[in-house]
Amino acid sequence: MSKPLAKSISIFLTSDRLVANNYFNAHDPAPIYMRQLNHQFEAYIMESVKAAKRYSVIFYKLKCTTSNDKQYAEPLMYAIRGHFLAKKEDREREFSKFKRRNWVLLALSTIVVILFQGLLPVILDAQHGLNVGIINSLDIFAWVLLWHPIDELVFGWNKFLKEIGLLNKLATAEYILIENEKNHMAVDDSFRVVS
Repeated sequence: MSKPLAKSISIFLTSDRLVANNYFNAHDPAPIYMRQLNHQFEAYIMESVKAAKRYSVIFYKLKCTTSNDKQYAEPLMYAIRGHFLAKKEDREREFSKFKRRNWVLLALSTIVVILFQGLLPVILDAQHGLNVGIINSLDIFAWVLLWHPIDELVFGWNKFLKEIGLLNKLATAEYILIENEKNHMAVDDSFRVVS
């Protein structure tokens, strides 16, 4: 039985210096707000939002045990948002190339089909039995030639839009500071929403 899709998804993180450093590429010398995320951390985030659907709302929930830990929340979120914004822009470029490539392929396929279906039957002599066989072969070839670009343009774009939408949500999601561990169950007293 499949798992139901979530309306709201929370990604739980810890905001302190030692743990926050584990979220980033250890070899990146940039300031914390410009660092690259490490692969395990990105995989954790992507696994956390796997059940997201189109209208799901995503929140980052950052646990801060001391007041000093709050200072790492903003740079951490800036780095996460920047990372997913860059991934979204890359995916949008790939989608643009995908559309352009398939439209060009469809145009070229249509030109080849018009040449084969329009000119070749005129050139071939209608009195030979070979003509019918060649025309039938050309019909099959034309269908096969047009099938792939039409299939990609009709059905292939949805995965790009879904991933772009998810990356946009990850890049623009609000974060919530969980300031008091004792009142973790009392949600109203322990959360502060920051956009």
